[in-house]
Amino acid sequence: MHCKDKELIIRPIAEEDIPVLWQMIYSEESPEWKKWDAPYFEHKKVSFEDYEANKGNIINSDRLWAIKVNGEIVGTVSYYWEHEPSRWLEMGIVLYNPLSWGGGYGTRVLRLWINHLFTALPLVRVGYTTWSGNERMVKVGEKLGMTLEARLRKCRYYNGEYYDSIRMGLLREEWEANPLFR
Repeated sequence: MHCKDKELIIRPIAEEDIPVLWQMIYSEESPEWKKWDAPYFEHKKVSFEDYEANKGNIINSDRLWAIKVNGEIVGTVSYYWEHEPSRWLEMGIVLYNPLSWGGGYGTRVLRLWINHLFTALPLVRVGYTTWSGNERMVKVGEKLGMTLEARLRKCRYYNGEYYDSIRMGLLREEWEANPLFR
């Protein structure tokens, strides 16, 4: 199973992806991507051995997929249940490679991921949470027709400044009514 848009592919993580993902996520103390992905939460280095020991939860997971551009892994896309009994799902994306930023990959990945989630799961809504310091992530949601559902003011503290927590969401009927995404 995979989803494709030209040179961009999202697919379940395979065994051979483990060293590449560990390198991008955990080999550095303060990776560049972490400045945008919830930097108010501490990033902790994880040894390769510890990461590899958890590969049973990563390989072929339906909740965490690799993002590949031109055959190279550049990030991951995921989902988790905020509250599974009510089918409240939240998704996430991280492009670890700074060379993949600003080229529209985030929008294209989330378009594929949203289609996949609405196809694979009995959802009426998908959404994500970001912070006001990550303006690119807010713009991605707007491009995809998402609604700003919540703005929790000044509840994220980072580098001596307060930022808002932003929650974006999209209903299935809104997605299906948009001819760009059918």
